[in-house]
Amino acid sequence: MTAGERILAAGGVLWRPVATGIELCFVHRPRYDDWSLPKGKLHADELPLAGAVREVTEETGTHPVVGRRLPTQHYELGPDRKYVEYWAMTPTDGTFVATDEVDSLRWVSPADAVTTLTYDRDRTLVARFAAEPVPTATVLLVRHAKAGSRSSWSGDDVLRPLDATGRAQAAGLRRALPWFGPRRVLSPDLLRCVQTVEALAADLGVPVEPEPALTEEAYEKDPQRGLDRLLAAAAGDERVVVVCSQGGVIPDMVGKLAAEHGVRLPGGKVPARKSSAWALSFRDSALVAADYYGDLAAAAPLT
Repeated sequence: MTAGERILAAGGVLWRPVATGIELCFVHRPRYDDWSLPKGKLHADELPLAGAVREVTEETGTHPVVGRRLPTQHYELGPDRKYVEYWAMTPTDGTFVATDEVDSLRWVSPADAVTTLTYDRDRTLVARFAAEPVPTATVLLVRHAKAGSRSSWSGDDVLRPLDATGRAQAAGLRRALPWFGPRRVLSPDLLRCVQTVEALAADLGVPVEPEPALTEEAYEKDPQRGLDRLLAAAAGDERVVVVCSQGGVIPDMVGKLAAEHGVRLPGGKVPARKSSAWALSFRDSALVAADYYGDLAAAAPLT
């Protein structure tokens, strides 16, 4: 017997606030005559998050802002096994245009999802999403990109720049981080940290604001001050903030926040590879979700 194919796909639970709570967006596919969540197969070597953003844009016409990660669906599709990664998303600009693939969409309440959606797996995912608190802010905690070894740099370590690999990683972050809708960028006054996020900040039309409490040296002396500064960023009016820091800061900071607020971490670990990011979702001052992205820098650079 020949083993079936492993099909990789991604999509979004697209939602918007209304006077009565929230509404969810579902799409109708004439080929299957079903109502489902917007999703689709990944292109070759495409990041799942990139595919989710692309598919939601193609099927709904809106350019979504990415929120927290949702459970992955996996199910049999004939002899094949399909895996669909999902994210919560909110709409920005754009207009729906009917196509042969998706000819209609509906915005409905979570209660009406039960009778609108065709598949039980989608109903289950929507119910799981609706049961979780809606975040009020997201901090994208980014470790700086690669800057070569400290031992090979003869100058002041504050001035150690990104190397060629690091510059490519920064370009990938410049492409990927806007999917989350950031409005503010903070970084310690370390050249490698600033260089990791300065092109992103320029694209957003904002400065790279100095945050001296998040260097390894400052955090070792006063970790509570670093945590307080991160929480202050989450409490601002910008809702989504990029904060660049170092490998000696991020694992301890994320671990402490997760433990304090009872948030389970993926695999129970706190990785922080260079150019990676933690998307920390807050409800007021409480951490409600922590999603790790070790591969965002693999996003295609802007051209």
